Amino acid sequence: MSSVTEIERAIAKLSSQEFVELERWFAAERNRKWDKQIEADSASGAFDPLLKEVEEDVAKGRTRPTDELCDNS
Repeated sequence: MSSVTEIERAIAKLSSQEFVELERWFAAERNRKWDKQIEADSASGAFDPLLKEVEEDVAKGRTRPTDELCDNS
C-alpha cells in the first residue's frame, strides 16, 4: 500500500473538526511551499524577463491604475 493511500484512508476517518484542522494546516503548508518556490524563482532570475517587460510598459505609458481595472461597485 502506498503512503498516499494510507493518508487518504486516515483522512476519511477524521472527525469533522479534525478535517477542518487538516484543511487549515494544508492551506498554510501549500502557501508556505508556494512562497518558498516564488523566492527561489526570484533569486534565480526566472522573473527577470517579466520584470523587464513590465518596466518597459510602465516607461512607455502602457499601463493603467489598478482601480480602473477593478469593478468596486
